[in-house]
Amino acid sequence: MTKYLTVSIKAKLITRLESKLVTKFASLLLVIFATSFLSACDKKNDSASLSRILNRGYINVGTFFGPTNYYTTANGFAGFEYELAKKYAQSLNVELRIIPSYSLDELFIKLNTGEVDLLAASLSITEKRRQRFRFAPSYETISQKLVFKQGNVRPREVADLTGKLMVTTGSSYVENLEKLKKTHSELTWQETIDFDSEELLAKVLSGEIDYTVIDSNNLAINRSYYPEISIGFSIKQPEPLAWMVSENSHDDILASLVEFFGKVHHDGTLLALDDKYYGHIEQFNYVETRTFIKAVASTLPKYQRLFEKYAQELDWRLLAAISYQESHWNPTARSYTGVRGMMMLTLATAKQMGIKSRLDTEQSIRGGAKYFKRMIAMMPDRIPSPDRIWFALASYNIGFGHLNDARIITQRQGGDPDRWVEVKTRLPLLQQKKYYKNTKHGYARGEEPVHYVDNIRRYYDTLSWLDNKAKEQALALEQQQEEYLSGENPLADGEALPIPLATKVKEAEKETLQ
Repeated sequence: MTKYLTVSIKAKLITRLESKLVTKFASLLLVIFATSFLSACDKKNDSASLSRILNRGYINVGTFFGPTNYYTTANGFAGFEYELAKKYAQSLNVELRIIPSYSLDELFIKLNTGEVDLLAASLSITEKRRQRFRFAPSYETISQKLVFKQGNVRPREVADLTGKLMVTTGSSYVENLEKLKKTHSELTWQETIDFDSEELLAKVLSGEIDYTVIDSNNLAINRSYYPEISIGFSIKQPEPLAWMVSENSHDDILASLVEFFGKVHHDGTLLALDDKYYGHIEQFNYVETRTFIKAVASTLPKYQRLFEKYAQELDWRLLAAISYQESHWNPTARSYTGVRGMMMLTLATAKQMGIKSRLDTEQSIRGGAKYFKRMIAMMPDRIPSPDRIWFALASYNIGFGHLNDARIITQRQGGDPDRWVEVKTRLPLLQQKKYYKNTKHGYARGEEPVHYVDNIRRYYDTLSWLDNKAKEQALALEQQQEEYLSGENPLADGEALPIPLATKVKEAEKETLQ
């Protein structure tokens, strides 16, 4: 069973990691020097062009690792920019090759030398960047937030900053801070190439720095994991985001991007992607998020085995998120409507699922899992993932009939009934007489399933992140233990054995003495 406890990494391991970082940094400097030298040469053949992409059959796209751009999941790769780039590659009928990086300067070099054809990395259009690069049409607008740790004095303007501010080198934050300094000479900050935005948030929470700056879309995702991050003020008016191509790129690639973004704006692709990654996290609730994270640590371990057992082909973390939304993992929960138990089943549903006691934790989870899988199976095959999951969740809450009524209304109004982002705006119409009087199943509290699905998606995202972090920490600890046992990492004087290895060694010593 995964334990959601913070694992302390020993000083010796940290020292070793720092040594590796120094080595990587030296290598990065060498790469930057070499590529900078190459970029000084005029290589017209390396300029990005649509014809070159089509001839070779693939496109190289540069991006950042991170929650808004590109990351790995149990089911493959994900990220707003990754999915959008994949659709662009599909529109050209070529293979997508992602070239990720942790460094913005490195991405700029790769773009200028032709190693990547374009950058899809949530990049703001700024005055300085316009002088060096070309941009595709904007697809989103964000603002830049100065953030601090909850509980500290909130800075409401630049003059209120009294501590250490750190931002990533080469970012648009630097450009905007430089503008602010012209009118606020007291403003100072530090720049780093070693840490990304998420790592800087962690440093704010640990007290290593007092402030950092982050894009609003990135912050929206990360506040589900770091609820104690608070917003001080916006350092810049909203800025458009866009893909970037080199200054020497051919016009044909920019023309194809103009056509592509016109299409995805028109056909709802951008709207659907925006909902998938940001639609459920627009409203942040500090208390609710903190309460959930505490419950993951204190309550979930009692029931995790059951969620894993009955989820089967589903992600057990999604099943756990549904249960938390329903009962807050309370086996004896009851609502005013008469539903009860961990999965809050009605008497009729429990009977259909073969459940004898709704207050029996295992039976309730088994019945809820079975019922949710039935809801998924009822969705038409043409509905893609993850929309079919969100539709199934709405059905779990409001019923399949009312969901279909909302889909019919969506279609009548010219929307796509197979996209959750379209249907969720019509579900509240089931509360209005002029709409529900023309439906098969009549009135329904249509706003409830919208909030229901959004909440579960937030819980699921947070739980997945916590689970992945716990696994990373467990692997790091396991590696430390293996190195100790192999003699590669002997303990320094006074250094304690890592847990649970220390316990195992003590037990072995007792057996030896006996």
